[in-house]
Parts: sequence; C-alpha cells; structure tokens
Amino acid sequence: MAANGEKQQGHRAGAYKQKNKGHKHGKHRTKGEIERENKGRVSVTALTKKQRKAQKKMDRRNKANQLRRNKKEMVLTEKRRLGSRDGPPHLVAVVSLHAGVDAGAVTKLLRGEGAGGVIRQEGCISGVTDSFGLILPRFKQRFIFLNQSTADMHSLLDVAKTADSLVFVLDSTEGWDSYGDYCLSCLFAQGLPSHALVCQGVSDLSVKKKVESRRALSKIIEVRFPDARLFPLDSEQDAILLLRHLGTQRQRKLGFRSRRSHLLVQNVTFTPSSPAEGTGGGPTGLGTLCVSGYVRGRPLRVDRLVHISGHGDFQLSQIDAPSDPLPLNSTTPRPAKPGKGVDVDMLDGGDDEAVVRVLMKADPSCRESLQAEAEVDPMEGEQTWPTETELLEAEEARKNKRLMKVPKGTSDYQATWIVDEEDEENREMDEESSDDDNDDDDDDDEDEMMDEAMADEEENNSQRGCSQHNLMADDEDKEEEEEVCSTERAGADQRYDDHMDQTAEEEGLKVYREARANEMFPDEVDTPMDTPARIRFQRYRGLKSFRSSPWDPMENLPLNYSRIFQFQSFERTRRRILAEAAAEEEGAMVGWYVTLHIIDVPFSVMESVQSGRPLVLVSLLPHEQKMSVMHLLVRRHPGNTEPIKSKEELVFHCGFRRFRAAPIFSQHTSADKHKMERFLRPDAPTVVSVYAPITFSPAGVLLYKQRNDGIQDLVATGSLLSCDPQRVVLKRIVLSGHPFKINRRSAVVRYMFFNRDDIMWFKPVELRTKWESSKTKFGLDHNFNFFSGTHGHMKCVFDNQLRSQDTVLMNLYKRVYPHWTYDHFVPLPLPWVKREGTVELDDLDME
Repeated sequence: MAANGEKQQGHRAGAYKQKNKGHKHGKHRTKGEIERENKGRVSVTALTKKQRKAQKKMDRRNKANQLRRNKKEMVLTEKRRLGSRDGPPHLVAVVSLHAGVDAGAVTKLLRGEGAGGVIRQEGCISGVTDSFGLILPRFKQRFIFLNQSTADMHSLLDVAKTADSLVFVLDSTEGWDSYGDYCLSCLFAQGLPSHALVCQGVSDLSVKKKVESRRALSKIIEVRFPDARLFPLDSEQDAILLLRHLGTQRQRKLGFRSRRSHLLVQNVTFTPSSPAEGTGGGPTGLGTLCVSGYVRGRPLRVDRLVHISGHGDFQLSQIDAPSDPLPLNSTTPRPAKPGKGVDVDMLDGGDDEAVVRVLMKADPSCRESLQAEAEVDPMEGEQTWPTETELLEAEEARKNKRLMKVPKGTSDYQATWIVDEEDEENREMDEESSDDDNDDDDDDDEDEMMDEAMADEEENNSQRGCSQHNLMADDEDKEEEEEVCSTERAGADQRYDDHMDQTAEEEGLKVYREARANEMFPDEVDTPMDTPARIRFQRYRGLKSFRSSPWDPMENLPLNYSRIFQFQSFERTRRRILAEAAAEEEGAMVGWYVTLHIIDVPFSVMESVQSGRPLVLVSLLPHEQKMSVMHLLVRRHPGNTEPIKSKEELVFHCGFRRFRAAPIFSQHTSADKHKMERFLRPDAPTVVSVYAPITFSPAGVLLYKQRNDGIQDLVATGSLLSCDPQRVVLKRIVLSGHPFKINRRSAVVRYMFFNRDDIMWFKPVELRTKWESSKTKFGLDHNFNFFSGTHGHMKCVFDNQLRSQDTVLMNLYKRVYPHWTYDHFVPLPLPWVKREGTVELDDLDME
C-alpha cells in the first residue's frame, strides 16, 4: 500500500514497445523433424575431408598395411604364376659375351640328368636348333632354354624382348670382350630383363688362383652389374643352384612388353593361298601363316592386328588351342579353359590324334583395318571455280593455236602429244632448273659455306702439285719411279690399302669438316653473290623473339601431312588405351598355348624362319598401325664419335618395331618452337622427329647407322617422347656482315648483301652482334637501316656502342619437316667390329 493512503497506478505500455527479433533458424529442417521423417532409418554416411583427417592413427596404419599386403600378394601371385601350370613356361636365353666361351656347354649341362629336370621337347623354338623344354618336378616349374648367338644382332634383340631371363656366359679371366660390351650396351638401352651371370672353368683352378679370379671378375662385373651375383657352372650341383635362382629371382617389368600381348613362335607352318583367292598361290605369293606359342603379357584378342618383328603388320583369322606340349603334370594334362564366346570343335579321328579347340574366329566387321595412311583427295581443298577472265584467257589460248606439221591422218588429240625440238629443249631446261631447285631445298644451307673451303683446298693442292711437278725431271723418269715404288710396296701396308674404301674416306672427311665448321660457326652461311638473297632465302623469315614470336603450326603444311593421322590429345588417348588394355579380360589368356592363323603373309617370313632366325610376334594396340610424326628423345652413345648429320638414313629399333628412316634433329625444350640441329649433339639430349607408325610410350629406342660394308654402329639410345605433328621445328641460318666504318652507335656494314634490293627486302629484320653487345633499334628509328651506294653497303644504327671486333648477324628461320623415307625392311647387319682410328673433331684441321 502506498504512503498517505493513495492507490498505486498500474503500468501502462507506451507506444514504442520493444520487439526482439526472432531466431533465424534458416530454411533447413531441425534434427527432430528429420528423425520423425526418417522413422528410424539410417542413411549411408560419406566421410568428409575433415572427418577423414580426424581418423585415428591406428586406423590409418591398418589401412596402409592392408594396401601393402595386397600389393605384395599381387606381385607374389604374378611371380609364382611364371613357370607354373597356370602361366607360361619360364623363357631363358643363354647369351655368350666372349668369343672364347661356349654357350652350348651351359645348355648341355642344364640338359643333364643330374640337374633333376625332364626333357620333354628338343628344338622347341622354330629357327633355333639349340633349344629345349625342361620340366622340374622338384620345383614344380617348367623352363624353355635357347642358345641365342650374338652374331645376329636383330635376333638377339628380338629374343631379349620376350625372354623372362637372360643367362650371360662370361670368360673366367676377361669377363667379356669388346663385342660383348657392345651387345650389353644394346641390351641395356632396349631394356634388360632379369638376368644371371655364369662362368665356367673356375673350379679347375687352384685355391689361390680361384680367389684371384673371382676378385678380378668382381671388379669387371661391378661396372655393368653392381649388385649381381656370379654363379660358377662346372658341375650338376651348380646347375641346380642356377635353376633355383632363375625360378625364384625377382622379375624385372619392362613397360613396352607388359602392356601388350606377345609370344615367341615355337612352331610355324605356311599354307599358300589358293589361286581362286587371287593372292598368287605360289611360293613367292601370300599365304596363311600358322604360328604356335605361349601367350605372354596381356590377353590376346583375335580382332587386333599383330606385328611380326622385321616383317610388318598382319591380320588374324582365328585362334586355336592345341594341347600343351610342355605340361607340368604329365599324367593328367589339363586342357585350356574356354574363354568367353569360345567355339569348341573336335577333330575327327582316334584317340591318338590331338584335340584342337577353336577359341575364337575373327569377325570381318569388327576386325581392325590395316590402313596405315589416310586417304588423300587432291581436289579436297579445291574450292574455286574458274572466273570469267580465266575462261576468256583459255578461249584465247585455244584460238591462238600454233600450227605444226603432223603425219597424215593424225587426230587433234594425237597432235597435242607431238613435241617440236624447240619445245623439247625448253622442257629439258625447265626440268634441270626444277631439279636444281629441289636439290637446293633438300640440301642443308651449310653446303654453300663449305664450297669455298673445298675450292681453296683444291687450289692449294693444285699449287703444291705444280711445284712438285716443276722439281721433277721428265715424265718418263716419273713413270719409272712410280713403277719402282709400286713394286716395292708389299706386306701389311699393301693389304691395308686394298681394304680401304677411298670414296668412303673422302665422304667421311667432308662430313667431319662440315661438323667442325658448324661447331665453330653455328648456322652461319654465306650470302651468294650470283643469286639475289631475297630469292635464295625467300622461304625464310625473321623473328623478333624466338621464344615469344608467334608461328602458326597449321601454316603451309607439306603434302605428306595429308597422309598421316593426328590425335586431339595424344596423352589422353594413350592413358585411355593403356587403361583399357590393362582391364582386358577377353581373348586368349596369359599362359595358354595357342595357334594363331595369320592371313596374307608373304613367303619371306617362312624363309626367315628356315634360315635359323627366331620369330617374335606382338599384338598391336588400337591406332598403332597408323602413320604419324613420332618424336624420340635420344642421347648420343659414348662409344660413337662419328658426326651424324640431320636427314641421314638411320636404322630405328622402337619397341617391337625396327625400320629405316631419315629423321631431323631438334633441341629438347619446353617452348612452342624448337631449333633444328644440323648434327646430333654429343653433350645434350636431342629430339629425333620421323614419319613412323604410332607407338604408345613407354618404349626404348635404339639408333643405328649402317656402314658401307654392312656393319651397323649404335649411335644413340633413348626413349619414345610423343606423337605430335604440330611440333614446330625451325631451321635457322645466320647471315654475317663486317662493320666497315664505325661511328659510335652507327656503322656501315658490308659483305652481308651485295645489292640494293636485298637490303630493302630484309630491312624489317632486326640485326644483332656476335657478342650480344648491341642490337638494332627495331621500330624506334624508321631509317635505322638504309643502303649506301650500289654494292650492298648499308648503314645500321644500334642501341649501344659497337666494338671493332664485332660481327653483325641476321637470324632467319623456316620450318622444316622430316623426309618420308619410312621402310620397315631392314637388311641384316654383319657382325660388329670395332672401328679403329676414329677422328676427333677437336683434332681435325679445317685447312
């Protein structure tokens, strides 16, 4: 109650009552609403990035252990499969690396009964006499051994591409000789599979000499094989240890063969095509080649093309599954499991006849085509119609016909083919001039620079010959003296001169001088005095900056580019095709013994097998039969010092292919333009560009150069880089001039051009000095480059002080392309012999 008995007034709300804002819960539902709608159902929860990071340490460790365990089991399964009943036999090639050792003694010891093996098949490899199949019940493994001679380098490389292991036979004192070292260089560059080193004759030595021999061999071996183990092979016990090592050692995985199905042919038959099929039908015509062997690498499909090394690409008609000639369990041979969509046919006959199952037949609609080049339509780019002016000119030319005498009864069509003597002479002159132009385009521009040097050399030789001739008495005395000298020459000198090819020596000296000149004066050429420079170098252009100036890769492409194929993205296509090949589960599985029917094969393939060379077959991936521009990244082999000129024919070994082609060399950079190299550089990696069938990387590359006597030298090794027809390779030429009069930043330059029109033609091109001390002010001074007189002297303004010893240079560029010289036929090389007395560029006298 209020004081003085007054009543308290109640609170009355004012007009400005406070109103708090409601909670912004958003448009999402509450947890309660979600639970009521789900009615107890639980959805699959996906771990977010934050939740994955918050996993416990033990969970992450357990997951890593599981991945490691699965990967280890996969490797062990693949290792145990090789040589077992579920996989192909272990293919072992015995290779001798010294002329003084006998590889046949090694195979003879492995054949022995003391090794514990059972010989099931002698001569199991077609073309190789010393080959046999070996079954080891003790190890539950089966092997195929073959003694491969190193005299045939092509066969050695082909066998190494398919062999699971190589057994190198070394000498007890020297290890390997020069030719053995050369073979090792080729095998390492191609890709060396698993290997073992054996040596015979060590047990016959005394204990002291045995230790010294092992120590000496270890020093020799560790250069090539740092972690290799040397196996003595003198007894049956040593043979058992070697077989155990071959069956349990870790297998090296080679990328170019593990992604493709391949096999080494064991049996081969040739059936000529009937005349009704229109393929010749004789021994020189085409026919069906039936080859048998174990599938390796990946499953083999019948609709894919196959490549026979050294012979080309072919198609399959069907795949059969005969009985396994080397079963691990001889009592109950296990037949091949029919795959998906397999047709099983039995041959009529008794119980003694073999059972042949037809696994699959090729569907002509699904089979890949042998088309290697794109179809070229010469009129495809023609989009114009003759204008009225051109039609009038043609009508005028028809009216102004030249009258000529023709035999009686000759029609107008026949008369057009009759040529007068004057027209024939003019045509011959035009053909000669066109041939000269083609030769000028094909040859390198540095040939002009060497003409003057060669002329000076001939002049000096003639002067020396004249001085010697003046010192002689008479011609008769000279002839008598030469006869006496010729009769006195005999012995080793005479035999050495008889075996020397003077023409080859002169050509080699010319190439050495060109390489030396290019090293001392890179890309420099002399401006011709009898031909205007604007005509001689009309295909060249100047660039403000080689790095940043634009160059359209689709500009002025040659006619050969209409014959090749191009990918929108080669790398994306490569990843997709390799992923599809890795997931392939159809066809003849790995380890099956199959017979392939290859159609339209020339009889030369059978002749190659009959001559004693093994046959290697590989299944091609999609698009690998098509032609394109392939780029290979190679390095100069240190054992070769000969200069290799661009556009010189070389022999290529790329993956399972070998072919001949004339490549061009360029620098390996990350820019969009690449400078062409006139010679293969010995100190830096070089990109080799060539027209060749598409091959998906990885793949090893070997480059050989064939001598005049048939021997092929290894000149470079590397790997496959890419397939890109739009790779711009620019050839640079440098025109040089001498500063005649220097006035600070301006100078009068001579010897670069020899007439006024050439100076005005090349006026927009920027100049530079040899030592990069200054360059012309491009675009800043309009009259920075003008002529003085009529003899080619020009006044140039530079951005810096010009030195008296400087040389003024002008860089010009044009795009170059490889020559279409692809040929899959490579002649057989002769046994390699080390070349003595090679000339070094530094020791060569330019005079």
